[in-house]
Amino acid sequence: MFTPKADIAILGAGAIGQSFAYQLRSNDSAPLLINRGNTQQNHQQRLTFKQGQSSTPYLCPLASVSQITAQQVSLAHVKLLIVTVKAYQVVDALRPLIAMLPPQCHILLMHNGLGPHEVVESQLQGRGLSLGTTSQGALLHNQWQVEKTGDGKTQIGHYVGPLMPNVIKSQLLSIANSQWCEPILPFLWQKLAVNVAINPLSAINLCCNGELIDEKYRITINKLTEEVVTVAAADGIELELTQLLERIYAVIDLTVNNRSSMLQDISFERITEIDAINGYVAAKAKHYGLNASENERMVARIRSLQNTYKRA
Repeated sequence: MFTPKADIAILGAGAIGQSFAYQLRSNDSAPLLINRGNTQQNHQQRLTFKQGQSSTPYLCPLASVSQITAQQVSLAHVKLLIVTVKAYQVVDALRPLIAMLPPQCHILLMHNGLGPHEVVESQLQGRGLSLGTTSQGALLHNQWQVEKTGDGKTQIGHYVGPLMPNVIKSQLLSIANSQWCEPILPFLWQKLAVNVAINPLSAINLCCNGELIDEKYRITINKLTEEVVTVAAADGIELELTQLLERIYAVIDLTVNNRSSMLQDISFERITEIDAINGYVAAKAKHYGLNASENERMVARIRSLQNTYKRA
């Protein structure tokens, strides 16, 4: 049995997972990267991290979920599992690994939107759970080459269960431009509001973020954001509408040429994270007997687009 000695494992070998693996590496080791697909390599992979004009290769321990569940790879040394898969993949990706994790292992969810944390909480078996969000830009050029394309903030904080050990927290905060935030949920709702406004509109209109500055989108953005503020308040999170709108338009201004993750998903005919973004707001509104008709409309439009290419 292969037993990597890394304290940290990352579930999800996409752009953010590989970028975090690079940033969390030390002189003699890197986090264990867990790939959800089939992994044929001999438990390590040479990855390449590109930033600006420089490219840095590094060796990373690698395992597949199937290798771990077949007990070909042990997670005995893992003290923190970072989950960087898409929101709709979180629960299914994590379920087969829970029993393989040490009892003291802490879990950190890093994805767009909200919702999976409420399901994962019931699966922890006494483990601690933290939540986070990142605005780092990362682009996967091929399976094992990632380029850093943006220096956004990474915000992380405790959610439930035992606290993350300080030594692991210190390692985690070596991620560029990261900060520990408590309580974490207000920060996640603020990020959710940005995604609620930008992601579906850019995907529906097949446009870069910068085009959303046009006056024709203003009423929709305002209404979407107003619904977020109302629903968040019912959930015990106080948000300020004016500040949220300022933040949304600041993000639009800073990312004028960016194609949102939802636009990219629609362009490549992939499942989107709409259910964890506008869908989460709509579901919470229904739970509290509130109106979120504009968010419901965005969900319906995106699902319609997804259904179109599913039928093709």
